[in-house]
Amino acid sequence: MKLQTAIFTATLLAAFLFAGIVSAQLNLDAFDALDAPASQEPAIPVETAVGEEQAESTVAETASTPSPEKPAASKTKGLFAIIHAGGLIGYLIILLSLMSVALMIEHAVSIRRKTFMPPGFADEILALLSQGQLVAAIKKCEAAPGVLARILHAGMTEYELGWAAVEKGAEEATAEEASRLYRKIEYLNVIGNIAPMLGLLGTVVGMIFAFQQLADSEGYARAADLAEGIYQALVTTVEGLIVAIPSLAAFSIFSNRIAFLIAETTFSAEQVLFPIKKSLMKKGLSAGRP
Repeated sequence: MKLQTAIFTATLLAAFLFAGIVSAQLNLDAFDALDAPASQEPAIPVETAVGEEQAESTVAETASTPSPEKPAASKTKGLFAIIHAGGLIGYLIILLSLMSVALMIEHAVSIRRKTFMPPGFADEILALLSQGQLVAAIKKCEAAPGVLARILHAGMTEYELGWAAVEKGAEEATAEEASRLYRKIEYLNVIGNIAPMLGLLGTVVGMIFAFQQLADSEGYARAADLAEGIYQALVTTVEGLIVAIPSLAAFSIFSNRIAFLIAETTFSAEQVLFPIKKSLMKKGLSAGRP
């Protein structure tokens, strides 16, 4: 349930971010449209006393000068413009980044020692089992959250079948909990592998656009004509790597943390179940519930 909430929250954040990017881009386009008429009318000074030949040369020099509207393009080179340059593929990568951050936060909160083994819980169950109160210990495990409680509950419910059954039940519960946790963090690994693939796809698409410009110009394309496609290719590549590196690093960290906590929980469960082992060994594996 927490994972679904995190993914839903990330999706909402992505939607708001997408709306903000589109709004900012529309505003920039509107400002460019307002500035365009003024920049497309260069003044051509021609004095009345100058002869016809000098006027024609002045017009030719004015026409050959570069358009003054070129530097205005640098106004749009901000964060939103860079994100917008990635196109649809860039937005997908950003959505993956938000999902990755949401998953990291959820895992950092849920995969902790307190959630595996609540403080004092093992001592309480050990005290009940030492006093022979097996039923009370089972009920307490049913009501308590955490990995240790589920492992102990799976083992203690097999008490009537002997210690071998208790040990097997605890081992199966441990394997199930570990598998569930590893599946939970697998989404980070998936995002870490998909993000660079999307970046590579954006790179290929950008290069296709660049060569399309070259083909349309019959081999006489300027550097500015090819820059847009190459720019998109570089932006999507960087975005994919920025998402993939932290996602894979977080997956490795959480994987190691799960392995460590599972091992620690297993050791704690063995210590708690020791009174049952001792009791069943004394009764020759034929004891009933106290």
